[in-house]
Formats: sequence, structure tokens, C-alpha cells
Amino acid sequence: MKQILFILFSIFFISSCQKKEEKEIVYFKNYDETSQLENQQKHEKKRMQFKLFQSKILDMNEVFKPFYKELTQFTEDNYEDLKPLILEQDIPSIQKSVQEGKLSYEKLTLFYLYRIRKFESDSTLSLNSIIALNPNVLKEAREKDKKKENISEFSMYGMPVLLKDNINTKEMPTTAGAVALQKNETESDAFIVEKLRENGALILGKVNLSEWAYFFCSGCPLGYSAIGGQTLNPYGRAEFETGGSSAGSGVAVAANFAVVAVGTETSGSITSPSSQNSVVGLKPTIGVLSRSGIVPISSTLDTPGPMTKNVTDNAIFMNAMLGFDKADKASKKIDEDYFQNGFPTELDGIKLGVLSSLLTDSIYALTVDKLRKVGAEIIEITPPEISFDGFVTLLNIDMKHDLPSYLKNNADKSISIKNVNDVVEFNKKDSLIRAPYGQQLFDGIVNDKTTLTELKEIKKNLKAEAEKYLQALKDESLDAILSINNYHSGIAAVSFYPTLTVPMGYKKSGEPVSLTFIGVPFSERKLLEIGYVFEQLTRVRKMPKNYQ
Repeated sequence: MKQILFILFSIFFISSCQKKEEKEIVYFKNYDETSQLENQQKHEKKRMQFKLFQSKILDMNEVFKPFYKELTQFTEDNYEDLKPLILEQDIPSIQKSVQEGKLSYEKLTLFYLYRIRKFESDSTLSLNSIIALNPNVLKEAREKDKKKENISEFSMYGMPVLLKDNINTKEMPTTAGAVALQKNETESDAFIVEKLRENGALILGKVNLSEWAYFFCSGCPLGYSAIGGQTLNPYGRAEFETGGSSAGSGVAVAANFAVVAVGTETSGSITSPSSQNSVVGLKPTIGVLSRSGIVPISSTLDTPGPMTKNVTDNAIFMNAMLGFDKADKASKKIDEDYFQNGFPTELDGIKLGVLSSLLTDSIYALTVDKLRKVGAEIIEITPPEISFDGFVTLLNIDMKHDLPSYLKNNADKSISIKNVNDVVEFNKKDSLIRAPYGQQLFDGIVNDKTTLTELKEIKKNLKAEAEKYLQALKDESLDAILSINNYHSGIAAVSFYPTLTVPMGYKKSGEPVSLTFIGVPFSERKLLEIGYVFEQLTRVRKMPKNYQ
């Protein structure tokens, strides 16, 4: 009897210790950022003079709680063993490793969860890129492993994906980085998320963004949100800007926190963070990908798009999000496979427009010379001066109407805010937490009295001016015009032209620079083909040195 009691006591004691240990382990700890912030005030860029780094709202220990057991069994040795199979590998290579039995979708997902925790819990390396994780993702990965036979190497099946946190998902709130939407737990997925699931992708989690997709405060830091804190660039932590508004998407892909990520763009919000973080970003023509279930700025200009480490993954990812959405009035029926039969390996017969004003940039000029030497026909162009009057008005009036529509039809019914003015008033109640950099752009939306008739004329004029700037695409029968980073994203946006940005090099400081291809509407496949040849020719992308 004594022996039985001793055994029972031992079991109870061990169990109690395990529970105690589980409660006591805290991976994410708040740190004193005072000296770091003081030093940040010396930064030459005003919007890099941060007021804070850490979120005052998010508890990453709670975010990781569903994975405690599995991650305690996943060791540093496991992590190191999997590195060569995962880091910087494209989708076909990862799928091949799975099919050969060297990797599983569960291990792939565990690797990313471990890696995110490893870096984001280190106060000297944290990038503040993650806002939420799908609590069911490991279970879903195990289900994928049961049915992994005969999976194409060009499939998104089993690939962990991160989403910008303005894209609806059932398992996680969709906040747009704003406290007003902190409990926006939607009943359904955004249309593109439905398509990703249909194609077997794993939704790993949500990433940080410039709050309200960077149409909220004026001159404030890129990559900041009240929910997620300040996103940081892995190539120069607190030194280089992250780009915006899809900052978390660009940062997370660059740091290898997932296979791929989804960004959204109104004007530069994919091309900017892709360029700043040395990843490949595609902003499709409006209507190619659905916007349903995405917190909007502008129903005229908004689009989601893929952000990846290479062009091959970008094309595969595009295929997995494609589909006609009758709920999105801009949606088009696109009969396209962005990777079928692969890509060409040379640029013979390709005509590229080079902007004469950019040839003073040494990296751009050197790149143009390389493209000429491998067979591309280079046409130097000098577009006319154009007027961009009314651009902010377009965004103001669209958001004034589009945000209430999202809140009514796609948000959690418990959300009390119904329009932009409600958000402004909500934030005033605790501005230090909810709007530390102000909310000047939201104030501008509230005060803008432009009518819908006037807006229609503004859109028409902007489109005409932008098309005039890009007229050489048609006049010279160009396959693409070459730009740098997001320099001409606004022009491409209002003309409804797609853009693809691909890593081009690094400044002496180490800051990434990208080449951006602008094409005519619905030329995404052509842009990807040209981008692929350019990528293979240059192969400049390198991992951020502190995140290897």
C-alpha cells in the first residue's frame, strides 16, 4: 500500500513540477528600451526617430502558448539539421525534400515556429514582424503529411504562409494593426485565403504592417502599428527603413520566417517593403486577385500580391491565389498559369525602357548594362512631366466609403466602430497607446468633402496623366519599363499597370536596392519571365547576416 501511495505521490509531484515549469518559462520578456530610443533620435531620417519599439498590447507568450508542448520537444539540434533543407530554398526544392522523406510538412512548420521564437524573443535581434499565429497549424500540417504522395513540386501544398494582418482569417483576429480592430474575429476567410487553403497551403500566421496600411498618420515610421509595435529591417535593424505598408511581409520573408507571405498594395505597399528587404514582390493588375475580406484603403487601387524570396515561388504563389470572385466588382476571370512550362533563360527579343533620369544611380546603370549585354534591347526614355493632383483625395474618399462597407460586411459584428470618424474618436480616448504618432491622415479623410462626382473626374485625370508618363510602353512596344524600388508605384497604381520588383543589389551601407519592372495591364506572366532571367543573371540576393 505504501509503495502504491509513493508511486501516486511521485506521479503527482512530477506532474505538478511539469505544470509549474510550463507556467514559469517565459520566452518573451519586456526590456528597457530607453537607451535604444535615445540613440534612435540621432537617426538622420525623421521618421526613423522612433517613440517605441515594443508593442504595448501584444503578448507573444500568449501567441506561442498553443505550441508549447511541441516546441519543447523540438531541439536546437533539430533546428540546425533542418536548416540546409529550408533556409533560402525555393518551393520545388522543399517539396522535393518532402517527397524524398528528408522533411515533412510538420517539421517544416515546427522549424518556422522555432525560428520565429528564437529571433523574436531575443531583444537584440527581434524584428517585431509577427502579430498572430494559427493555433491549428501543426495539426493541419500533420493532416497534409498523411496525403503528401504525388504532390507537384510546383504546388503550395503544405507550404507555411504568412498573411499581412489586414487579411481576414477565421483562426486569428484581423486588426490592420489598430486597437480599434483588436477583437475583429471574423467568421470567414478572405477570398484569397480560401483559395490558398483549397490549394493546400498552411496559414502559419499574421504579420505586422504600417497601421491601416500606412494611411493613418503623416510622416510616421514605416512598419509601425499599435498592435505589433515597430517592425525592423533585418539588413539594418533600426538603421534601414522596412518599407511600407506590408513591412511585416517583407521582413518575415527576408528573415526566412515562412516560405512566402502575402502583402497588399494601394500605391507602393508591396514594392516598397519588397525592395527594402531584398525580396521579390508582385503588385498585380487590379482584378487579377480578389480583395474581398481585406481591410481597404481604396476599392479603386487596392490589391493583394505575393512576396517571396525568388521569382519561381512568386509565380507558384500567384497560381494558388487566383480565382474569380463575384463579390469583388473588380475581379476578372483570368485564364493564366504563371509558371506552366517554366520560364525562358535569355532576354533575346525583349525590349526594355530605361528611364534616363535614373541612370545617375550607379547600381541601376550597371544593371542596365548587364541586361544589354545578355540580349535585351534597351530603349532610353524621358517621360513628360505630369500632374498628380488629387491622389490623396482619391484615397480619402475611397476609404471614407470603403471602410464602412468592410466593417458592415466583413468584420466581426461586435466591432463598435462603423466608419473613419468612429476610429478617430476611439483613438482620442487613449492616444498615447492607440495613436502615438497622431492620426493626421484619418483627420484628413473626415474633413474631405469631395463629392463622388468630383472623385470620378479626379480618377479619370490621374489615370490619363499616368498613362501619358508610361506611354512609351505602347509607343515603343516595350515589354517593361525599368524603375528603382517604389519610385514610380503611384504612377503604376493609378494607370492600373502591374509591377514586379526583384533584388538588384546593395548600397555601400548594406541597404537593399531593387529593380522594378512596370508592364501593361495583365502582363504579369511576361514580367515574371523577364524577372526570372534577370534574377538568374545577377543572383544578388543574400540573407541578412544576423539571421542565418
